[in-house]
Amino acid sequence: MGISKVVLLFAAFCSLPATATEAPANPAIDMEGYLRVSAEAARHRSARRVSEAEFLRMSRESGTLVLDARSREKFEELHVKGAINLSFPDIAVDSLARAIPDKATRILIYCNNNFAGAEGPFPVKLASASLNLSTYIALYNYGYRNVYELAPLIDLKASALEFEPARR
Repeated sequence: MGISKVVLLFAAFCSLPATATEAPANPAIDMEGYLRVSAEAARHRSARRVSEAEFLRMSRESGTLVLDARSREKFEELHVKGAINLSFPDIAVDSLARAIPDKATRILIYCNNNFAGAEGPFPVKLASASLNLSTYIALYNYGYRNVYELAPLIDLKASALEFEPARR
């Protein structure tokens, strides 16, 4: 076997993952970056959780957008009146640019875990998997800093917020 073949085999061997469980690198996925941004977003979020009364007051102010990141199906079943739906899996560069072109827009978010007594449209998630958390982190990661989150768990029947099904 010539030197050039040995060099090629060595180069091919060196480019293989070190172990069978090591996955190939993907520059479009950055776990370390996600964890860093999540920590930053958590600090930012701590002062932006609001009461139901404050959420309601803010939602009535001009230039405020209420964002529901639940599935289209759950949104259509029932949502906070006036909210727009951008399902969490659809949050991406282009969809955010279309839905919320101005990153300074005040955005109010809520999720399943804000409402009790309506498991159909608002099924309970684990607290650590709450959609508010992933939505807040995603919006923060995309550069939206004027985001506020509904904080309490509210019995839907006792809520001061208005709800509506999607028009069909």
